[in-house]
Amino acid sequence: MSSWPVLSGAVLLLAFFSGCPAQGIGDPCVPEDEYTPTFSAFSAAEVSTESRSFQCQSRLCLVNHFQGRVSCPYGQSATGAADGCKLPGSDDPVNAPVKPQLLERRADDAVYCSCRCAGPDPSARYCECPSGFSCSKVVPDVSLGHAQLPGSYCIRAGSDYLETKVSTAKVCDRELANCEGE
Repeated sequence: MSSWPVLSGAVLLLAFFSGCPAQGIGDPCVPEDEYTPTFSAFSAAEVSTESRSFQCQSRLCLVNHFQGRVSCPYGQSATGAADGCKLPGSDDPVNAPVKPQLLERRADDAVYCSCRCAGPDPSARYCECPSGFSCSKVVPDVSLGHAQLPGSYCIRAGSDYLETKVSTAKVCDRELANCEGE
């Protein structure tokens, strides 16, 4: 009896189980903009939805009122520095000023895989938010013809954006090392 069927079955199982792990709601993601050296940073006043993120099982990476770059918590000046921002997974420098992350809205709380849980289109398919997440209106409908974007998204419970809280928030400071471990 040949061992080919057993060997090929084992190879198939190994290939199946060694693939990328499933990326659920709340899993970390790095937005594609951060792979561009001239992209400076996200703004805490804005929301960005990346609807074709291959890092997320839902294919949606949500940037919810986040300042800076996920890959650079302390930011950098316009001239950069020896220990400045690098492109994700690379030693290539970022060629733009980057504001530091806000302590109140760090990447863990504001940038992650999500899905649209409600919206203006009654015939669209919406997801259910898992435990620890709430369905919150994040992207307003500004009538620009992008009906697939406006609506509510699953966000971490308690992470609703409060402009007054962000306007007085402290930033990650390299000298204080208050964002270590990132």
